[in-house]
Amino acid sequence: MTKPTGHITRRTALKGAAAAGTLLAAAAIVRAQGRAPKLATLTPLTGAGGSYGPSMRKSAVAVVEAVNAAGGLLGQKVELVSGDTQTNPEAAVRAARKLIDVDQAMAICGTWASACTTAVAPLCWESKTMLVCVSGADSITKLPHQGFIIRTQPVVKLQITEVTKFILADGAQKLAWIGPQTPFAQPSIDIMTQVAGAAGKDVAGLIYEADKTTYRSEVDKILRQKPDYLMLGGYTPDSIIVLRDLYRAGYEGVILGPAYAVNRKLLNALPHEVTQGVRTYAPSPDIKSSAYKQVQAIHGTDDVDPYTTQVYDHANLLLLAAAAAGKAEGAAMRDAMRSVSQGDGEAVDNAVDGIKLLAQGKQVNYAGASGPCDFDKIGDISSATFRFEQVNKGQFELLKIV
Repeated sequence: MTKPTGHITRRTALKGAAAAGTLLAAAAIVRAQGRAPKLATLTPLTGAGGSYGPSMRKSAVAVVEAVNAAGGLLGQKVELVSGDTQTNPEAAVRAARKLIDVDQAMAICGTWASACTTAVAPLCWESKTMLVCVSGADSITKLPHQGFIIRTQPVVKLQITEVTKFILADGAQKLAWIGPQTPFAQPSIDIMTQVAGAAGKDVAGLIYEADKTTYRSEVDKILRQKPDYLMLGGYTPDSIIVLRDLYRAGYEGVILGPAYAVNRKLLNALPHEVTQGVRTYAPSPDIKSSAYKQVQAIHGTDDVDPYTTQVYDHANLLLLAAAAAGKAEGAAMRDAMRSVSQGDGEAVDNAVDGIKLLAQGKQVNYAGASGPCDFDKIGDISSATFRFEQVNKGQFELLKIV
């Protein structure tokens, strides 16, 4: 499997933006000249995130089909175009260039893995293409994106703060974090250290090199700190190896990892005795909402992952923003986004109903399958709930939603 390779820095992102600026600005002008509106998905159809990408795309397809069946957007049928990040920054950039330059998409949604989102972000803001992502690294919305980036995934600070509180409430005395080099690795350690330190608890952190066949030396090193609660920070391929090495090392403390890594694929790859008792966390969809029920129907399952619900919301939000703006063009959609996602408008949970209300001159307030879609001034989701589960005999069992 191909995993994110390398840390894309702010300087690298800005250099890429300068090199691409002229061509992408020209593409934005062409898009504004009456072409049928195109919405793009850029999801991990392959690579470490490949188990999520297809269902994320399917959510967007369903939204576009529903809108087109109801008459379309601004008098035209919406076209959906798709790319594959391969869960790799370089591949993500190549796919994004095609979606922007060739397909001339008005917006891109669904980028997963912070390194991939960071890599494609400059292409989007330079071409005035809206980008809505499910990546959590705090650094993403600190880029000079001019409002062209929003995200439904809670930032690392919000995630790690809530997860550390959960760990402390579970009675942990000495915490540890272990994972590969990613944009959220060191911030995760720093935030955990700050929150746990305020409670008088110690935290050990270890960042390892990805793409290794064993992490036994790294496991032995972190276990020398004698943690009773160990948090994983990697993706599925490396988490499989780390869990196997922890089991072989005889670790008896509590293990907790992100649900995007400790997933069904991981459980299928390891014996039950290796995964027994492992805990997971994830942003929780709004499982009581009517929008969540719609996503369940689209996918034919009662249990929908948070990224799939978020992309359902991405597609609805982007089409509503274009309808409110009166044009399927990035800058206009950016300016209209918060008018359809927060405020005093009539509550809606899908673009079809919202577009009808907007055509009547009414205001709307979209709340979706992932929860309320309220964004702060830099594009971060304002609040989130989290779901904690535990593995028992190869199956996930709910522990708590907070």
